[in-house]
Order: sequence, then structure tokens, then C-alpha cells
Amino acid sequence: MDSQSSCVMVTGFGPFRQHLVNSSWEAVKELSKLGLGRDMEVELRILQLPVDYREVKQRVTRIWEDLQPQLVVHVGVDPTAKAIFLEQCGKNWGYGDANIRGFHPERGVCLPDGPEVIASGVSMRAVSYRRAVVKGVEVAFSRDAGRYVCDYTYYLSLHHGNGCAALVHVPPLSPSLPASLLGKALQVIIQEMLEETEKARSQRLVHRKLSLCDSRQGEPTGRLLL
Repeated sequence: MDSQSSCVMVTGFGPFRQHLVNSSWEAVKELSKLGLGRDMEVELRILQLPVDYREVKQRVTRIWEDLQPQLVVHVGVDPTAKAIFLEQCGKNWGYGDANIRGFHPERGVCLPDGPEVIASGVSMRAVSYRRAVVKGVEVAFSRDAGRYVCDYTYYLSLHHGNGCAALVHVPPLSPSLPASLLGKALQVIIQEMLEETEKARSQRLVHRKLSLCDSRQGEPTGRLLL
């Protein structure tokens, strides 16, 4: 992440099946109004993704190649959820459900030669344990993102971004969970994620320095003592 830009990309999804208004995109739009917070020295960009495997594959690739963001947060809807779920990993196989155009990946896999699972570099468990969200919104940890377009998107983003991606599942909109509340929750969650990535970056730098010191201790001094 050292060479990446100070840009955070947040995506939501468009309509699919009975979800003519997708709460993920509504929440992302609310987030764009709020921003990431005055203390966040990063640019926020948002993008709507279609619920289409092929189109998602192209757009995710372009996000990482063109923008090289610090972090990409994909937001999807879980139709049965009553809480926000932070997904730790993306899965490579099991994509048998057709998208809005009746298509699903060949053999149900994201990348034929890819690993079975790719985990995010962000500790979703740590973020969820902080409970530093807004009142009235429950946040939980998950390791199963559902094997549909959200999970597919996440896996590809983790692959292209070397783990610098996250997936957040939000519940459908309701009187108790309006878009404004979900947007505020996203703001706080992403702030926590950025703190986690900064901690991980600092730890990597410390480990590199320690490794360098250890290697130098084993170097010859340049004098031959008999």
C-alpha cells in the first residue's frame, strides 16, 4: 500500500430481482453526502456496479489499474439481514446463480487458477468488535459472503488489490434503518477500516526494519581476525 494513492473507492449495486431500490447504493449515496470525515486525508469516490458478473469483472479491473486506490469498499445488500455484516474473505467457486442477464461464470468460478479463498488485509473482526458505529445499527462479522455477485466482486477486488479491499453487506431499507442511518454507519466503519490498514502498514514497516537489522548483524565486518 505504500505506493497507492490517497483515494478510497466505495461501490454499491444497482437494482436486481425484486430489489428495484438497492439499499447498498442508497447507503453509498448518503455516504458521499457525508464524506469520510474532516480528519480523513483521503479522497472519496463512489461508483454504482450492475449486478452482472461480466460487467463487474471489467469495472473492478479498471478501478485497480486506473486509480490504484488505498482501499476499495464494496457495499452490497443482504435481503434477509437485520444488521450490517463485515465480510472477511471472498470465495473463488460456487457461483451458480444467474445474474440480471441470466449469466453465471463458467464452472462457477471467479479465476480458474486462483486460490480457493482470499482474505482481506483489514481485520473485520477487529472493526466489528469496536462497536463504534451509530446508535441503532448492529454490526457483525462474517466469513461467508453468499456466492453471488457481491462475493464475486469481492474476490476479484482482493485479487487485484492484494487484499486492500472490503465487503460490507447492509440490510434492506426500512423505517428503522433508512438510507441516512446506513450511510452514517458506513462512514464510521470505513474510518475504522482505514485505521486498521494504517496499523497493518506500520506493523509491516517495523517488521521490515527488524528483518533488515537481523540481516545486517550477520554481515562480515570487513576485517579478517586470526
